[in-house]
Amino acid sequence: MSRTPRRLMLAAAAFAFGAAAISTSIPSAAASAATAASSTTYPVQITAANGKITITSRPTAIVSLSPTATEMLYAIGAGSQVKAVDSYSDYPKNAPHTKLNGEEPNVEAIVAYKPDLVVVAGDTTGLTAQLAKFGIPVLSDPAATDLSQEYQQFDELGQATGHLAQAQSEVTKIKGQIKQIVTNAPKHSTPITYYFELDQTYYSETSSTFIGQVLGLLGMKSIADAAKGAASSGGYPQLSAEFIIRANPDYIFLADTICCGQNAHKVAKRPGWAVLSAVKDDRVVGLNDDIASRWGPRIVDLLHTVAVAVKRHGAG
Repeated sequence: MSRTPRRLMLAAAAFAFGAAAISTSIPSAAASAATAASSTTYPVQITAANGKITITSRPTAIVSLSPTATEMLYAIGAGSQVKAVDSYSDYPKNAPHTKLNGEEPNVEAIVAYKPDLVVVAGDTTGLTAQLAKFGIPVLSDPAATDLSQEYQQFDELGQATGHLAQAQSEVTKIKGQIKQIVTNAPKHSTPITYYFELDQTYYSETSSTFIGQVLGLLGMKSIADAAKGAASSGGYPQLSAEFIIRANPDYIFLADTICCGQNAHKVAKRPGWAVLSAVKDDRVVGLNDDIASRWGPRIVDLLHTVAVAVKRHGAG
């Protein structure tokens, strides 16, 4: 998927602010092999976003057309079964990257890899039906709307690949890390307000979105909640500079640092933005675009980055 749709769907390393990052880990090949396929009995039927799919045997040639699914597959120890990933799957670095496009999938190119499972972040092109003609199952795991759906997708991928135990272990680890971050975060009597920038045209997200709910665990509230069209946009309204300046958020989070080169210095140079308390008090936080737009294992890194920034700089 192109960068803008990925961010709006919500949507590489953790950013450190003077503290050790809590980071997700990718199992080694040896560890993956040692715990391979002991938790799934095939054939297995999974109910995914694209309906019920049947996987007859443990996949050994997976094609992932979803950057988030790629991260999840490696996190649960199924990396050795992945044969090809799409061009946007940039993490982990050792994944078998190709020119495949998840947004406009080329059936012929996919089939050429002889996959026994294809994972996508959504099927809007009829890929499921097209690959069914070749006997290739497609598992669709679209952008999660909350953490529960993220955990469910780990479970689905675990069942599909024969790594259910590892998937459940990964979910337990993520839950524990999130609980630790939230417990250690400073408490505030009123919500901390923030503007979450998806791109330079001021698209943002509300507190009801996946990322909004995650940041809400830290007692944070998006200024986009009060924007016109917040609900009709699915939680991703386009704001205006005037609206943002008027709202004067405690924090500004930039999820367009890689795609668009945005940083605190450039934000301060925007007309009228120098008066914002977030700018004056050094509370403009740059994020990794990809971590901030995916709902996989590195959501812990995003939450940690925000928690450390709030702990260091406080609120207004």
